[in-house]
Amino acid sequence: MSVDEVVRGVLGGAIPFEAGLDALTVAPAAEVDPVLAGALKTEFTRLIRGGWQPGELYRVVARLGDPVQGRLAADAVREHLQGFDDVDPRWRGQAEELPRGGRVPDRVTLLDSTLGLLRELRRLPAIQVLIPPPGTVPAGPRAGGADNRVLDRVRALLAKAESTDFPAEAEAFSAKAQELIARHRIDDALSSERADVTPFARRIGVDHPYESEKASLLDAVARANSCRTVWSPELGFSTLFGFDADIDAVELLYTSLLVQANRAMARDEPAKGKARVKAFRRSFLVAYAVRIGERLEQTTRHEIERHTDLLPVLRNRDVQVREAMDKAFPRTVRSRGSRVDSLEGWESGRAAADEAKLA
Repeated sequence: MSVDEVVRGVLGGAIPFEAGLDALTVAPAAEVDPVLAGALKTEFTRLIRGGWQPGELYRVVARLGDPVQGRLAADAVREHLQGFDDVDPRWRGQAEELPRGGRVPDRVTLLDSTLGLLRELRRLPAIQVLIPPPGTVPAGPRAGGADNRVLDRVRALLAKAESTDFPAEAEAFSAKAQELIARHRIDDALSSERADVTPFARRIGVDHPYESEKASLLDAVARANSCRTVWSPELGFSTLFGFDADIDAVELLYTSLLVQANRAMARDEPAKGKARVKAFRRSFLVAYAVRIGERLEQTTRHEIERHTDLLPVLRNRDVQVREAMDKAFPRTVRSRGSRVDSLEGWESGRAAADEAKLA
């Protein structure tokens, strides 16, 4: 049996994985390596053309827990870039940020990781193309993107939000930060009433553990800022829909709040009992997401009430965002809420949310 037949047999399920690995291990490297390299190239080309971005491909592979597979994914993405002149700068930027180097594995480990990676890649479906892949015309400037000066101010608040341990200072940052985001949203609505300004989508990684609770936090932040999310747990990301100014703010705010939540959770969690700690963390994050959503909604509503003449414009933008989400995901299922098994975790999570800086 040829090397190509062995690889196709393993990927198709006709040959057990271990039997296929044994066959590749004893076969000449000059025969095995070109076949595996060609199979990897075929799969990565399919996925890249099917909408997967560099960071997403690396994340979904890294979730498998094999560092060798992560390195193979990063190398394959960079190799795919070679020979293309027209590459969207966002796509190239993600590829350049992927890790390089690492310890060189022994041959059996490399073959095991490569064959396992091929099997996992074959299971990944095509997804919505959000950034043009290499070889296509790069996208033009984003319409309605957030003002860099506003984002710089938000980032400055985020840095302070993640460094202070004083609740009173946190509250001051909270009010100012979300107020800035809400005002920017109103300014963007005033300046973007043009036919060529439409909602966009962006995929945000949601890492384990406690993916469901983290996705709920992202959804709470999104809804308070006129965005919508669809969580794809099997792929490790949520797709965020909204206008660019809102999406930028949501991503920054969610990232900072997650950092703050993890710090507060580690500070307050019980010292003993694995089951107790797990219940505490899950309940903490559920309560944190609920309370953060309440605070954000309150601040945003206060700003909008000062511009009641804009309500028709903002409602129309909400409708556009919902239509964009329904077009991309015509069939969605409402996820079940997470159980709250720890009153201690719930109360600690709400307290931490009250202290969090909504920058």
